[in-house]
Amino acid sequence: MQKLQLLILCLFTTFLAFPKGNDDGKTESKTETKAEVKTEGKVEGKTEDEKKGTFTFSGYTDSYYIGNFNKPASRKNLGASNARAFDQKSGQFSLGLVQTKMQYSNEKSDVVVDLTFGPNADLGNYGNVLGALGSNTNTALAIKQAYFNWKASSKFTLTAGQFGTHIGYEVIDAPVNFNYSLSNLFNNGPFYHIGVKAAYAFSDKASLMVGLVNNVDNLNDNNRKKGLISQLFLNPAKGWNVYLNFINSNEANADDKGNTPDAHYRVLDIVTTLQATDKLLIGANAAFGSQKGEYQGGATFKDSETWGGAAGYISVAASDVFSIGARYEYFDNTSGVRGLLNKKGEGTSVNSLTLTGNFTLADGHLLIKPEFRLDAYKKLEGSGETKNQQFEDSKGDFTKNSQSTFGLAFIYKF
Repeated sequence: MQKLQLLILCLFTTFLAFPKGNDDGKTESKTETKAEVKTEGKVEGKTEDEKKGTFTFSGYTDSYYIGNFNKPASRKNLGASNARAFDQKSGQFSLGLVQTKMQYSNEKSDVVVDLTFGPNADLGNYGNVLGALGSNTNTALAIKQAYFNWKASSKFTLTAGQFGTHIGYEVIDAPVNFNYSLSNLFNNGPFYHIGVKAAYAFSDKASLMVGLVNNVDNLNDNNRKKGLISQLFLNPAKGWNVYLNFINSNEANADDKGNTPDAHYRVLDIVTTLQATDKLLIGANAAFGSQKGEYQGGATFKDSETWGGAAGYISVAASDVFSIGARYEYFDNTSGVRGLLNKKGEGTSVNSLTLTGNFTLADGHLLIKPEFRLDAYKKLEGSGETKNQQFEDSKGDFTKNSQSTFGLAFIYKF
């Protein structure tokens, strides 16, 4: 039944990719915000100031309050394992993330230094916790992105450094996503990469990116193998964008002699956006992944195990001030290969529905988002299993296989 659901949602995603479309702010590196303040030099033909380029400083801060209708004793929205990416606390005001992004650009190159701080910054950059000297605190934890682009020609660009992943529809940056709470596809996919990549634009309607990176979501590589990443971008019609994304990497830990066991981590991902009208945006994301081998978390998969999911998005601008949107997602990790597990440590699957309102105030700088989310997980089979469901109740017992939350997110971008 779960495989049938996944197949239906994947077909639904493919169907959404065949009308018309739009770019909703998604870029190859999928972590770029649209709020930027530029300081430019004088422009008088080809002056020295123009050759020096422009400096941009931007960023945002976000916080939230979420109430959980299960009233969990721990005041957590997590359940047993990785039920929510960033909005993990309930019944309290919580800080999300503070971003400071600096960018310098000229005709031939640009450099981006994207620094983040706060609870969500730590969660999104977990692979950089251990410093070069073996300590548990280090300045690398604040680096979300740090890379340069060399624009060798109008069609060819080379990028090197640490950059956000190209996989998936959603990004870490709260102002870019319509929904505040992040999907399971986001939470169980890559966050960032360290390496090099090259992009070639065949035309305004087609481009290809290919790169080599270290192991996923980690400052230091754990073996000598390198991962292959790629993205094919297509713009078949005005307002309709399609992204075909891929990664293949060996994530197994090398032994004492430097030998790397046979293993793989692969993800095939499709994203599409459609600006149906000036006020209506439709999007979809489907991903299929497989893993084999021993991974940094300690789990070992002797055979290739699979996971996957699909999500549909829709948002409508009711006015210049208010818009409303919804996301439906099915995510299948019954193999247990990803982080989404039930209370017994077993793989599970989930259906999620998220409804979000968006008030845009203060000349577009302030976003206030009321949001309702329902997560319904696969029920455990057999008798006497009520104490081993996904979510806890007000007594601290895990008796719930679903949870509903409602809250407000506050985002200020500059």
